[in-house]
Amino acid sequence: MTKLLYVQASPRHAASRSIAVADAYLAALKAKIPDLEVDVIELWEAGLPEFDGDRVSAKLTVFGGGTNEGRQATLWDEIVGIAGRFTQADRYLFAIPMWNGGIPYKLKQFIDVIHQPGLTFGFDPAKGYSGLLTGKRATLVYTSGAFARELPSPAFGVDHQSTYMTTWLNQAGITDIEEIRYQPTILTADSEGDFARAKADAAERAR
Repeated sequence: MTKLLYVQASPRHAASRSIAVADAYLAALKAKIPDLEVDVIELWEAGLPEFDGDRVSAKLTVFGGGTNEGRQATLWDEIVGIAGRFTQADRYLFAIPMWNGGIPYKLKQFIDVIHQPGLTFGFDPAKGYSGLLTGKRATLVYTSGAFARELPSPAFGVDHQSTYMTTWLNQAGITDIEEIRYQPTILTADSEGDFARAKADAAERAR
């Protein structure tokens, strides 16, 4: 059985075009893989913990090869539990609107919580980082209101959205990455037509 983790980074739910395009992809994928097990994380409803000073200390303890104790051990166990939901998946589907050239802050918070030494990456002082999540695949649905790769940059925006996601996933060991772009969603003469075509393209990609 293939496990897919679907991460929704928009707070707009049914009004979100990134989620709608990702939903079209998922529906076609489920038709192709009937036994696909899907776990959905709505980041704005997930109750993510703040990655505060105590959690940073817990991370640095592990990074330095130590063992957390007391409150730090409890906080680290919480992080391990949240990260486990991510690391146990075989495939990933992200619905990501562009916010100010980058990703929504809830998605960044999620990444900061789960991207941890010994869970998603290893580190060698001589060789650097090594990803632990090899052999997995990620599909990323990107939307943006004005930005499009064919429009002048920075006049119509800058893409820190996909560059950040690719860099993070690669560091975690995920290099099989598929991008589905519906950009722009607003600066277009045929918004509804483009929207329909984006959903159709996403479904075809899944098939």
